[in-house]
Amino acid sequence: MPIKIQNDLPVKEILEKENLFVVDENRAIHQDIRPLQLCILNLMPIKEETELQLLRMLSNTPLQIDVTFMRVSSHQSHNTSYSHLHKFYYTFDELKHEHYDGLIITGAPVEKLEYEEVDYWPELCRIFTWSRTNVFSTFHICWGAQAGLYYHYGLTKELLPKKLFGVFSHVVEHRKEPLVRGFDDYFLIPHSRYTEVPAAQIHACKDLKVLAESEEAGVLLCMSQDGRRVFIMGHAEYDRNTLRDEYVRDQKRGLGTALPINYFPDDDPDKPPSLQWRAHSYLLYSNWLNYYVYQLTPYDITTIHE
Repeated sequence: MPIKIQNDLPVKEILEKENLFVVDENRAIHQDIRPLQLCILNLMPIKEETELQLLRMLSNTPLQIDVTFMRVSSHQSHNTSYSHLHKFYYTFDELKHEHYDGLIITGAPVEKLEYEEVDYWPELCRIFTWSRTNVFSTFHICWGAQAGLYYHYGLTKELLPKKLFGVFSHVVEHRKEPLVRGFDDYFLIPHSRYTEVPAAQIHACKDLKVLAESEEAGVLLCMSQDGRRVFIMGHAEYDRNTLRDEYVRDQKRGLGTALPINYFPDDDPDKPPSLQWRAHSYLLYSNWLNYYVYQLTPYDITTIHE
């Protein structure tokens, strides 16, 4: 699919080298198409890495998507240059009057904090509230999913005995739900987190439907009954080496993190890890865009309401 991004976004060159169809602003203005309007609230520290991962995931449908990047203004980023943020990102105050077919809220490395202790929590709450009326379907990732479940449904998170880290098998539930259409009975997705929303809480919430879970990693995927809020506790967007890089970083920090489970061949960190989750990850994002954004969102997105 053609992804419309800003002309000089640095990851554009990488995407083009991977033969992913990227349309810049100059070309897009000459096409008589109403593209899907998608906003990505990027809460991750190294923003360019997350940009690349998510744009890859969005590249596997025939739909044209106009991507806008949002950042929080109540937190100062130390891992991404000010020039990059200023050039390619908008604040919530700059976008709050806009409407979007879809919104992606990423994870963030703040899960050991209580939600109210996160410096941008009040701003994130404003964004959650805004998403109810200005966004048709929102896709929440990892900590973003936990925070969304807390804000929208009052579900609390718990600290795990140790970091949940590795590639885990999940079983599909509610197979007829379009979000998991085409999935195998079991599929692999990476996890990297210190907390969880207990499965019992999620199953007990009548407003949520569980679509995939794991004996080891708990609930992976759930959504609101109307499909307008999707929550994934793992990282389908991760690249082959993302867990390896996290493991090396944790070791340098002296955190004593164990090897990621089911990741390195023979549990040997000197061997290149296998990429075991890409096909289902592409399918997940394609299903969300097709069935919950493109087919359901109104043509006039200014008419979106809760």
